[in-house]
Amino acid sequence: MSAADNWLSKVNWTEDGLVPAIAQDASNGDVLMVAWMNREALKRTVETGEAVYWSRSRKKLWHKGEESGHVQKVKEIRLDCDEDVLLLKIEQIGGISCHTGRHDCFFQKLENGHWVVTEPVLKDPAEIYKS
Repeated sequence: MSAADNWLSKVNWTEDGLVPAIAQDASNGDVLMVAWMNREALKRTVETGEAVYWSRSRKKLWHKGEESGHVQKVKEIRLDCDEDVLLLKIEQIGGISCHTGRHDCFFQKLENGHWVVTEPVLKDPAEIYKS
């Protein structure tokens, strides 16, 4: 790691080399999603100005929006007090951040012991992901 990348060492990475990253809409404060980043994902996010995450299921980097076009333009990155969670304040291109075609990933609300869907699908995922 070069001296220019010392800022990456401030992050308290998990044993797996990951850190949770919260994507928040910079314009209204909505929490859109939570994902994971490794060092390379965070470094690429800073370099490109667009969110890049680590997919734990696919074991690879993914540039948010690479298939859907719903990229996240990063306006600001913050590190929490324990230095183990990132907050990305972003502009969500296309208004859809969730792979279900919804505005955000937090569309289920607990009501009387049941999870109730509270947000509509804005675009059918089959239309978003054509693979």
